[in-house]
Amino acid sequence: MVRGYAKVMEMKRFRLIAALGAMAALSVTNPAAYASSQRDEQDAARRAMLDGQVMPFSVIKRRVDAAMGGATYLGSEFNPSSNRYRLKYVKDGKVVWVDADGRTGDIIGWAR
Repeated sequence: MVRGYAKVMEMKRFRLIAALGAMAALSVTNPAAYASSQRDEQDAARRAMLDGQVMPFSVIKRRVDAAMGGATYLGSEFNPSSNRYRLKYVKDGKVVWVDADGRTGDIIGWAR
């Protein structure tokens, strides 16, 4: 009985180590490309705001936060071709994406 338990625990340990190794490998594959694309998105949002095409993000986020009723904010994306923001929240254990029009700050869609 003890040998069987030890073998099961050894397999679980192996799987845990393999999973941790895979996660570590994925996290370092190309951090420069990720940082660059994130920076480009931020630059596009800033240019659109300075050009008067979109409202400041802080105003949009405040409006969406009020509509989300205490959900936890996780992050956002900006689409420069449509001037839309997509904000990510967690509410009641579920991820909720909220699309907001950058020009008006109005919520234009929800996705779970």
